[in-house]
Amino acid sequence: MLKFLISLFSSPAILLGAVAFIGLVSQKGKDATDVTKGTIKTIVGFLIFQIGASTITTTLQSFNVLFKEGFHIHGVIAAPEAATAMAQGKYGFVVALTLILGFAMNLVFARITPFKNIFFTGGHSLFFACVLALILKFEGLNDLWAIIIFGGAILGFCSTALPALCQLFMRKITGGDAQAIGHFNMIGYATSGLVGTLFKKHADETTENIKFPKFLSLFKDFIIGVAIVMLIMFYIATFAAGQVATAKISGGVHWLVFPLIQALTFTAAMSVLMYGVGMFLEEITNAFVAISTKYIPGSRPALDVPTIFPYAPTAVLVGFIGSYAAGLLGIVIMTVFHFSTVIIPAAHICFFSGGAAGVFGNSTGGWRGALAGSFVMGLMLSFLPLLLLPVLQQMGIQGSTFPNVDYNVIGILLKQVFSIF
Repeated sequence: MLKFLISLFSSPAILLGAVAFIGLVSQKGKDATDVTKGTIKTIVGFLIFQIGASTITTTLQSFNVLFKEGFHIHGVIAAPEAATAMAQGKYGFVVALTLILGFAMNLVFARITPFKNIFFTGGHSLFFACVLALILKFEGLNDLWAIIIFGGAILGFCSTALPALCQLFMRKITGGDAQAIGHFNMIGYATSGLVGTLFKKHADETTENIKFPKFLSLFKDFIIGVAIVMLIMFYIATFAAGQVATAKISGGVHWLVFPLIQALTFTAAMSVLMYGVGMFLEEITNAFVAISTKYIPGSRPALDVPTIFPYAPTAVLVGFIGSYAAGLLGIVIMTVFHFSTVIIPAAHICFFSGGAAGVFGNSTGGWRGALAGSFVMGLMLSFLPLLLLPVLQQMGIQGSTFPNVDYNVIGILLKQVFSIF
């Protein structure tokens, strides 16, 4: 039964489907057919979204390999997937129960506090559960249940409260208050929105209204723009890595065809992701109207960052470029000043996190805010992990780290609290 519950609560698609089911049942006038259709559309829409996100991550991981090999940069790759795999291998039981308790405490805190956000990005909750388990174990909490209870409470509170930092900007982005952002870079996104206010007199010059020169008019079509940018980036990395290195990961595809396929696969996955977002977002939002009225008044779903991409798709592209440029600058700074460890930016992290930061910056400062806000986000993703890296390495996490802003800020604060006592 415990394994069943862990598996169930680890699936955000099932969680969202359950929420949609409860919400639809609570609505008057909804018969069994409406409830079934709404529940299935929510689950399938989120699974379509996950398929797109997974494919994007896979293609960008290929890019990371080519970039690292081509430019001979060796260090720690800022990708939480690898770090989580290592953490689960060592502390899987603690991490799983921390995750489940964190979700339960999210509901409790949403019910009893002014923060009414229900966090639905299960992957990020899992990453955060890993970070909390590692830090608490490092600080000497040897009682597994103490780690689970303390870690679950922190995870639940952060899931409820941190989205509130972004809600002012979310109203600007979405034009309403029905949805929150649920992605543990929320301190970073709020920072990006604040950076954007430095350019508030240019707020009307949004990325979506940029008048491109004729030869750049293709970029007004989001999908075409993504395809062109990714083609350029993949071929730069491929030529730098060379034929032999590319052939090792190409699966038998010609080394000059491989980057073409990868870039266009990435673009197709973006189309899939956007379709899935549209499919489940409407259903889950409607369901929450009923849930908030009956069970947790005023609650709203906190959803993954691609749910805001359709509001400013060009800002996503600008944010990706700004964030990745900051990550590359970080490599230069760490190398020049002989840092003991160099943080290598992961392209898929820069795309999702930097892209979302671009949307937030654009909401307050137009294209200037999008570029500046995402650049600041990129610097945070590069330099904040250095502060927690010694802890993670001592706990057996080698060659990777958790780059997200919230993990590192909360982790650093948690370490400071333990140092006092």
